[in-house]
Amino acid sequence: MTPQAPYARIAAELRRRIEAGELRPGDRVPSTRAITQRWGVAMATASKVLALLAQEGLVRAVPGVGTVVAAEPPGPAAGRDDPGAARTRIVRTAMEIADAEGLAALTMRRLGAELGVSAMSLYRHVRNREQLVALMADAAFGEASLPERPPTGWRARLELSAAAQWRLYGAHPWLAAAMNLNRPLLIPNGVRHIEWALAALEGLGLDADARMHAAVSLFGYVRGQAVDLESESAATASSGVTGDQWMQAQETRLAALLQDGTFPAFAATRTSADLSPESLFAFGLTTLLNGLSAEIGSGTAPAPRHRRRP
Repeated sequence: MTPQAPYARIAAELRRRIEAGELRPGDRVPSTRAITQRWGVAMATASKVLALLAQEGLVRAVPGVGTVVAAEPPGPAAGRDDPGAARTRIVRTAMEIADAEGLAALTMRRLGAELGVSAMSLYRHVRNREQLVALMADAAFGEASLPERPPTGWRARLELSAAAQWRLYGAHPWLAAAMNLNRPLLIPNGVRHIEWALAALEGLGLDADARMHAAVSLFGYVRGQAVDLESESAATASSGVTGDQWMQAQETRLAALLQDGTFPAFAATRTSADLSPESLFAFGLTTLLNGLSAEIGSGTAPAPRHRRRP
C-alpha cells in the first residue's frame, strides 16, 4: 500500500476536526507556519494542506485574520426547510445510515452526501456528531411509545417497557452501544422509560434509592442483552451467514471439544437449550423480575449503598 502523502495526512486530520465540530465555522485553522511547527513539514507542504481544504470548500482565507473554517451557504437540507424540519430530516437520514450500516459508517461527510449538501451545512442544525447521535437516540426511543393508561400491576408495567425497549434495539441495532450507562445520554424519551419504571415501583415499600437501582438495572439489562445486535447485523451483512448458520458450522469443532468428557454438564444440556437472543432475553427478564418480586415481598428490599461519585 502506498503511504499517504504528508499533506494529505495532515489535511485528513484537519478535515476530521472540522467534520466533528471541533473546528466550527469562523474558527481559525492552523496557519502554514503552525503546520510546519506541529507536523515538522516544509512550508510548501503546509501550503498544499490549506489549498486542498480550500478546494474542498472547508476553509477560506480572510484578510487580516488568516484561514478560517468556511461558513457555506445552506444546502437543500438547511435552506428549503424550516430549522425544525431540517433537523428532523437530518436525524432521520442519519438513523437510516446507522440502521443499514452501523454507527461507525455515520460521518458528517457521508450524511451530507446522502442529503445532497456539504458536511459543513449540517453544523447549522447540530453542533457535532455527538449531539447528532443523542438526537438519533431520542428519536428512536420516541418510537417506543408507552401507553397513557398503564396495565395493572408493577410487573406488567415493567414487562411492557422492557419488551418495548427490546423491540427498539432490534429495529435500531446501533442504539444499544450508544446508550452508555456510565455516561448516559440525557434524552427526554429515554428518561421517560426510567420515569415509567420508577412510577411502577411506587407504593411497594421500596425507598427512592431502591427504586432507582431497580429501574436502572432493568434498563441496563435490556441494553446489555442487545449490545451485540449491531455486530451480529454487520457480521451477517458482510459474510452472508446468519448467526444460526454460523453455529451450525461449528458443530464439528464443538463435538471435538466435548468428546473427552472434560465438560459433562455442558455436553448434557447443549442440544436441548434454545439460546436465541429472544430466548435469553425472556429468561433473563423473568429471572430479574422474580428477584425483584422476592425483594418486594420480603418488605426490606435493600439496595446496595455505594458511595456517590465525587
